[in-house]
Amino acid sequence: MKSKLLQSRRDFIAKTGGALAGSLFIHPLAEALTLFDRPGEKMKLALVGTGVRGLAMWGREVVRAYQNQIEFVGLADKNEGRLAYGKSYMGVSCPTFLDTDKMLAETKPDVLIVTTMDSTHHEFIVKGLMAGMNVISEKPMTTDEQRMQAILDAERKSGKKLIVTFNYRYSPHRQKLYELLRAGEIGDITSVDFHWYLDTSHGADYFRRWHGHREFGGTLLVHKSTHHFDLLNWWLDSDPEEVFAYGSLEFYGKNGPFRSTTCRGCPHASKCDFYWDITKSDHLTKLYVDNEKYDGYHRDGCVFRESIDIYDKMAVQIKYKNNVQVSYSLTTYSPYEGYRIAFNGTKGRLEAWIKESQPWDEKNEDEIVLVKNFGERYLITVPQGGGGHGGGDTRLKDKLFLDTNAPDPWRQSAGSRDGAMSCLVGIAARKSIEQGKPIKVQDLTDIPLQASGRGA
Repeated sequence: MKSKLLQSRRDFIAKTGGALAGSLFIHPLAEALTLFDRPGEKMKLALVGTGVRGLAMWGREVVRAYQNQIEFVGLADKNEGRLAYGKSYMGVSCPTFLDTDKMLAETKPDVLIVTTMDSTHHEFIVKGLMAGMNVISEKPMTTDEQRMQAILDAERKSGKKLIVTFNYRYSPHRQKLYELLRAGEIGDITSVDFHWYLDTSHGADYFRRWHGHREFGGTLLVHKSTHHFDLLNWWLDSDPEEVFAYGSLEFYGKNGPFRSTTCRGCPHASKCDFYWDITKSDHLTKLYVDNEKYDGYHRDGCVFRESIDIYDKMAVQIKYKNNVQVSYSLTTYSPYEGYRIAFNGTKGRLEAWIKESQPWDEKNEDEIVLVKNFGERYLITVPQGGGGHGGGDTRLKDKLFLDTNAPDPWRQSAGSRDGAMSCLVGIAARKSIEQGKPIKVQDLTDIPLQASGRGA
């Protein structure tokens, strides 16, 4: 018999509304994570790390969208050329610094934004907290458990707050999954199948950059998958308890048929499918190529250079404190980008296939399929939000800069505990691969694990 599709999303929302009403305010964290509370004044921001992410999402876009709410008082970076270009690109008049300590002492910002290389996040987060300011950090919070503990200790000692920018939580599609799960539409969640695919453009780009070395990014299990592990922790409302993983490097790095140092000047350019001409981008040329002389960093590194030591395929098993079991994988050389996810429960199954880079299947909405045990099949469509990361970027920044006291009914604001727990899954997975055994998350930091009510 043909499955019956839900014809009206409005009918479905009405059907589940009663169940949702009692669960939306389980974790009222908005007040606890408020960055700034001086009505009528502008929030003074300082930024450390003037790479693409810092200058665009946390720089230029913030300046243009929230000019009545914020003011940049300082920019810092170790590369003086990128720093000078970054100031011009953002369109700000604030002073620039090669010394972050000096910037914090002289400009005294309300909030420090950290967008440096992952392995240095802890250094600047701790500096900001101990200097008496709240901190916004790009994910991942850091790259190992020792640095993680240092951040947690600094937050406790300083009394200030750290927010980790998990923009995926704010996208309409992920929010709808959260709502449906909290409404009990599939009963008690028992297991999750979660598989993420990076394509040969986006995926390969990690291997061109500093991310290809575990000492800088902690492997993609930390740098990239922390996004996905945070979604799992948020959706499941429980802490990860034990992690076992496999991973290997079998496509990029030493596995390539030929190699060079950078794409520029590569003798194999005509036959390499991964050849990329950075000079075709005026912005990237001015930001990176023109400033290599200051620190020797090449943004267009060869994806087959032998120094790459991260994994390009990963499979992770996670056991949660509430007994939910998760099977997760990350592939970095897929012909398309996106993910498949399915939640299995005692009353049914909730699943989705999100396609992020297929020009042959462009849509302005995402779909979720809800299948009831011994019942009907419902198709739920969710309009995509405007902006990056499925509409999450704009909604996240609105919460941070436009209305910091706005209610947070879906617990989308992520503090240090959220940042730590997502990162610890990746750290545990990496350690499991290295040691060939399951890793207990509780053994990594002093955070007590909870089976539910993680934000209470």
